[in-house]
Amino acid sequence: MPFRLFRPILAGARPLDRLVGCIGAAVCLALTVFICAQLPLAASDLPLIVAPMGASAVLIFAVPASPLAQPWPVVGGNTLSALVGVAVFQHVPDPMLAAGLSVGLAIGAMSLFRCLHPPGGAAALTAVIGSQGIHAAGYAFAFAPVALNSIALVSLAMFFHRVSGHSYPHIAAPLPMPPEAVGLHLEDIDNALAELPDSFDISREDLDVLLSRAEAHAIVRRRRR
Repeated sequence: MPFRLFRPILAGARPLDRLVGCIGAAVCLALTVFICAQLPLAASDLPLIVAPMGASAVLIFAVPASPLAQPWPVVGGNTLSALVGVAVFQHVPDPMLAAGLSVGLAIGAMSLFRCLHPPGGAAALTAVIGSQGIHAAGYAFAFAPVALNSIALVSLAMFFHRVSGHSYPHIAAPLPMPPEAVGLHLEDIDNALAELPDSFDISREDLDVLLSRAEAHAIVRRRRR
């Protein structure tokens, strides 16, 4: 019974995919540091890679189908959030208020520009509580190292996932359905989502594919009876 706590909480989380994700995160993060080490970041007292990239790697390699892990959310979310964090740091002198505002406003900005990415909150907070070198860099911090880190990581992830057989950027691929399947429409899914109070970390298109495949398996099961 206690071991139930350690079961994967993600649907479809197969052990092999987890292993591939671990390898991808380790290799691509190391290569991201190597690439950024060729740039004059260290000389300006800026980190070669920012901590939010670790969280971005978890999403990109552990759940590459997540809407939050796609290239635009990663690059746009991290960069935009860092810009918000710098702006808040420069205009809000109280560190407690600045910390809260930076993350709250970053969520709003990412939502507005359709690039919601959880590590973006950490990027915004880093701009507020970071080192003197980060503060001295001002808005340039959002582009080097944050945007450069994000672009390098996403580019490496695209290559890695293609080699490992995953779809990244993720594309929901419809599969053939039995002729008697009723099927769902995106309108049906939108109506169902509108009735529920929570948001879900899966795209409408993936929901369509998943529910349609579930219907197909149900039809096969009924045929066997």
